[in-house]
Amino acid sequence: MTATVVLPEVPALGGLFTRGAGLSLARRVRSGPSVLPDVEYLVRGVQASSEHLTEYQHLLGESASDALPAGFVHVLAFPVATALMVRNDFPLPLVGLVHLANRVTQLRPVLLTDVLDVRATATDLRGHRSGTQVDLVTEVSVDGSVAWRGVSTYLARGLFLAGPVEESSDTFVPPTPTGRWKLDGDVGRRYAAVSGDRNPIHLSALSAKLLGFPRAIAHGMYTASRALADVGAGRGDAFAWSVEFVKPVLLPGTVTVRIARSSEDFTFAGWDARSGKPHLTGSVTSLR
Repeated sequence: MTATVVLPEVPALGGLFTRGAGLSLARRVRSGPSVLPDVEYLVRGVQASSEHLTEYQHLLGESASDALPAGFVHVLAFPVATALMVRNDFPLPLVGLVHLANRVTQLRPVLLTDVLDVRATATDLRGHRSGTQVDLVTEVSVDGSVAWRGVSTYLARGLFLAGPVEESSDTFVPPTPTGRWKLDGDVGRRYAAVSGDRNPIHLSALSAKLLGFPRAIAHGMYTASRALADVGAGRGDAFAWSVEFVKPVLLPGTVTVRIARSSEDFTFAGWDARSGKPHLTGSVTSLR
């Protein structure tokens, strides 16, 4: 039976990252991951601030509204999932985890005035051609009913499970662009200030190089949330939003983008115009 750990408040990401860094080395030297903790984390009574929402809206290009963008709800819930990942019995290292994909189902608008309950669990530890992947599932409820559900898939490179692995045979052909994002070198720091996610790979060229990147890279959820903002009000109040992250966006940099509508659905993609290689692909599908 899954145990519930009730946290008194949403934990600060800074302390969680410090703890995660301390645990990561020990997890790296193990022979491989084992099992996930059978536990959920719960924080009751979470409420967004108008100042935080406004900062997010300005950075991502979301319109001014008391309805929380789905990417902003992810920001609110992310620390609860991170707290789960820095447990002593969580098998994968926090430092170096690669965000592979994100899937969100928004069943109804989440409003600034709503009081939220946030739950987080980890599930589906499985093989990947480059290591081991896992899903962190967060649910945000209002008045006892789930309003928003997010599934973030992360990869621990170099740590392997026995058995089959998922292979991808998808090929990307750059479509006709509809726009371009010109991202300044400080985008990683600006999104870190809004999201609390101050992973060193996003903050500066120096700190990113220490972790194997030539320059700082944009947060995956920054690019995904910017694509969602570009879709705009056409997404409606209830929708499924999915994204796969393929190649990091080096900062500063330019991302060529296509946002396309088909019936009630949208697809989006961002890629490097010079190489033709994708940074992200995804879709937004209306649920009404």
